[in-house]
Amino acid sequence: MGLTKTDIFTDEQNELAAIAKVLAHPARIAILQELIKLKSCVCGELVTEIGLAQATISQHLKELKSIGIIKGTIDGTSMCYCIDQEKWKMIQHQFTAFLEVDFNNKSCC
Repeated sequence: MGLTKTDIFTDEQNELAAIAKVLAHPARIAILQELIKLKSCVCGELVTEIGLAQATISQHLKELKSIGIIKGTIDGTSMCYCIDQEKWKMIQHQFTAFLEVDFNNKSCC
């Protein structure tokens, strides 16, 4: 089987792109901001705070969890979510490293 298009890029490039793709939806940004604001595990309050249907919130939480930026625990029939602070710091470092470019000595068109 041949290479997929992502195989020509580094692991770091693929990971950064995957994170950016998940973060590219405003509902996911709103969910993360709400989790950060509350500074605790959140169970059912997201539907009320964000204003989207439970199924929609669940789908967005699934995407955020897929990159590890949030983690969840099961408490009876409900899931409680919070920011995975270790992963958050790693993502913060990855984006900082990517965006910290010194353009002072570079000429451009």
